[in-house]
Amino acid sequence: MSATAPPVREVTPAHYFDPGPLEAWLRREVEDFGDAMVVQQFQGGASNPTFLLTTQTAEGPRRYVLRKKPPGVLLASAHQVDREFKVMKALDGHVPVPKMRALCTDEAVIGTSFYVMDYLEGRIFRDAMLPGMEPAERAAIYDDLNATLAKLHKVDFVAAGLGDFGKAGGYFERQVSRWTKQYRGAESEPIPEMEALIAQLPGRIPVDDPISIAHGDYRLENVMFHPTEPRLIAVLDWELSTIGNPLADIAYNAFLWRSHGASWGTLQGVDFETSGIPSEAAYVDAYCRRMGRGPIEDWPFYMAFSIFRLASISQGVYRRVLAGNAASDRPAENGTPHLARQALEILEGRD
Repeated sequence: MSATAPPVREVTPAHYFDPGPLEAWLRREVEDFGDAMVVQQFQGGASNPTFLLTTQTAEGPRRYVLRKKPPGVLLASAHQVDREFKVMKALDGHVPVPKMRALCTDEAVIGTSFYVMDYLEGRIFRDAMLPGMEPAERAAIYDDLNATLAKLHKVDFVAAGLGDFGKAGGYFERQVSRWTKQYRGAESEPIPEMEALIAQLPGRIPVDDPISIAHGDYRLENVMFHPTEPRLIAVLDWELSTIGNPLADIAYNAFLWRSHGASWGTLQGVDFETSGIPSEAAYVDAYCRRMGRGPIEDWPFYMAFSIFRLASISQGVYRRVLAGNAASDRPAENGTPHLARQALEILEGRD
């Protein structure tokens, strides 16, 4: 089981930038930043390239994490690192997030906008089945994953300074429109199931429209746990966050129980009676209890929408891989048709 931060490597040619201007900028903007900066690139990820910065100070080495936009022509409203920075800075003290250090929107420094935050020591679980653990530890990890999402959704976002972070109400109408446009912008081949989803989803949007901060990509692989304790210490990857409907987050989080792909995460074959990992129903019920709400009506819509959005994202990743601009070395394989088929089957009650 991979339970550490992703390994680092030399910066790939596609994401190389001159470190000199970056170090000079950071020494001006970050107190006690250090000297002799070394830049390495984290492996993995398909969206915003992420780098480890190591400097030397009188107290010893210091490490930071830099996230930047990818190079090349980008889809509209994608890769907004400034939004990631803003939401994490605002949520410090409300939910576990890394300490934000600096945001740079001047593309002259390294070619794209970027931000820098503190590096944290901890565990990132790449295998959702958590092999090698006792049932009690697995249960505690999933419980804290669930509790932290509920904690996020209870944050008073206006009081936290995020009142302008998104529009209140009409979240799913905007999201269906947005991901349809994103899909169209990256479309590479006809996919009948995507066309069916685009046609059917708007008419299935539920009346229930609670409002909260929505993370947008909340799942086990996007959080960090304490090095030795089953305690969540950081929620990461806020690129898709906005003011929205919290039910989108819990459905997306619960897709883990429906996922068939080990690369994204899957719980296929898990014995929920003995493993310590809750069933999908138990996990969603625990969230609803924490939020003080009843059962979620039309759960198939929320799940189908979450998979539709993943299908649109997958199409964008596929196009970036073909163009050589993806942050990972994954092969050029389009996962959109499979995801769209699964989403449509759920929406139409065939799953």
